[in-house]
Amino acid sequence: MGRRVFALWRLFAFWVAAFLFGKMLFMVWNIGYFGRKGMADWGGVIVHGFPLDMSMAGYLCALPALLLLIGVWWRSRWLDVAMTVVLVFTAFVAVLAMVVNAVLYEYWGFPLDSTPLFYFFSSPKDAFASVSVRFAVTGALVVVALTALVAWGAKMCVGRIAEARREATVPSIWGRVGATSLLLLSMGLLFLAIRGGVTVSSMNTGRVYFSADERLNHAAVNPLFSVMESLAHESDFASQYRFMPPEEADALFADMTYAVNDSTELLLNTDRPDVYLVVMESFSSKLMATLGGLQDVAVCLDSLGQEGVLFTHFYANSFRTDRGLVSILSGFPAQPTMSLMKYPHKTAHLPSIAASLKAAGYGIRYYYGGDADFTHMRSYLVAQGFEEIVSDVDFPVSERLSKWGVPDHLVFERLQADLDREPHDKPVFRVVQTSSSHEPFDVPYHRLENERLNAFAYTDECIGRFVDHLRKSPRWEKTLVVLVPDHLGAYPQEISNLVPERYEIPLIMVGGAVAGHKTVDTVGSQIDIAATLLSQMGIDHGDFVYSKDMMCPRAPHFAFFTMPDGVGMATTDNQLIYDNITSRVVVDKGTEKGANLRKAQAYLQKVYDDISAR
Repeated sequence: MGRRVFALWRLFAFWVAAFLFGKMLFMVWNIGYFGRKGMADWGGVIVHGFPLDMSMAGYLCALPALLLLIGVWWRSRWLDVAMTVVLVFTAFVAVLAMVVNAVLYEYWGFPLDSTPLFYFFSSPKDAFASVSVRFAVTGALVVVALTALVAWGAKMCVGRIAEARREATVPSIWGRVGATSLLLLSMGLLFLAIRGGVTVSSMNTGRVYFSADERLNHAAVNPLFSVMESLAHESDFASQYRFMPPEEADALFADMTYAVNDSTELLLNTDRPDVYLVVMESFSSKLMATLGGLQDVAVCLDSLGQEGVLFTHFYANSFRTDRGLVSILSGFPAQPTMSLMKYPHKTAHLPSIAASLKAAGYGIRYYYGGDADFTHMRSYLVAQGFEEIVSDVDFPVSERLSKWGVPDHLVFERLQADLDREPHDKPVFRVVQTSSSHEPFDVPYHRLENERLNAFAYTDECIGRFVDHLRKSPRWEKTLVVLVPDHLGAYPQEISNLVPERYEIPLIMVGGAVAGHKTVDTVGSQIDIAATLLSQMGIDHGDFVYSKDMMCPRAPHFAFFTMPDGVGMATTDNQLIYDNITSRVVVDKGTEKGANLRKAQAYLQKVYDDISAR
């Protein structure tokens, strides 16, 4: 009578042990960091992550428990087939989550969530662009081998449902009732494991956080649970991030917005320049000597910053390209655990710099050397009003030389050739999104020994050549080039997501349309580009609710940014980061500590109100 009950709990224990092995795999793969930790830290990861592993084991045992229950009353070989299929599938999903989590953590710095699914299904080619073929094949073989091993172990725990051993007699009705009762009781206990007990709060990833070192907390997280939690909360926008009553959030938010065109300090000598917006993959302030960073890397940006307008306290709004593009082009804040670009029916109603300039008579076009369908980018750009999108498919196959598509210098050369053929009677708005300064850093350029820095130096030189081309053209006197990264990426390496420096990036405006060199110390972020640019051109920016003119003294000046389930805000007096998982402030610096906490929370709450209403 108890055979099936014992089989269920053997399977539960097996899954818990498998997840413990997964944690060890995670820390061994990232040994460069975790190898510096002591046994107490490794033990803390195992112990504190145990409740989440038990919860996930409960989920994975739910369907086998049901099959075992059916097997009490119906003895059929098809139940064994069904059990095998379930165990193989769950083994594959669990192994894939553990392996991908271990491998990606070095690049992303946060536990696995639904983001890879979004990237993979929008463009599998780009999703794997950062890894070599050998690495991908090796990884696939490892996943297959581990899946087979785990599935075999799980099957050994369960045995055969219909006839685990030949029985001389058919169990009595009371024996079956007893077995059913024990299995139902066991399923109830599984539910308690899934839920994490009988308290008011249910199991969540925050329950396993135990250390001031975020990486130890990330190691304790069960990656499969993290993915599941991310998917479950992805579209429930109205109930997320409820920090305060709506009236309080409204009042705080009102003090953080200012969409009036007035009293702007002019940076341009014309109100209808040709605008070239260059979105630089992964650049950071740490690459520029003029901003206190490295010498001899972004030498062209350093030179252009000393020539044009350099914003010295500027921030990215996020940590990923799809979020950064929406912030730059639509002035809409980034989100901690989802990407608005994934929802075309919502991004279709966003304001955009492109639409505003198109209404002002500009011809608009977008240039990108990669796959424009990656992360639903094409649907977003079309909705923003871009008349033509030049991407990898518009270049000869012979020019698609890198994993990410067409190298940056060829993309700029294509733009230059198109400009040379166009008449000069109509102002133009051109966006160029670079891609070469990204893993695996395979660029046709060899100046620096460090491959990461060399890739940045390559893109920097491509930008310098493009500006020089414009400088020699008849368009120069009415040219405005805006240079901004999508986010900080590959340098500095191993920088935490929970420090303000992770979001510090340059913003440079240069060109013949710029009145002269100026250094702007106002605090701002990517969402402020729209209001600042349009104000300089005398174009109304009232639709950009979140965007603030950085050259207007009456506008509030701050930088809002998000990280994986966290939110930050920086002003001249306070730099603060709040971790939503642990519900605590993890960074609080400046002369007015804590001043930005309620503001940042209110801002994030209003952003999600907006997303829900769209």
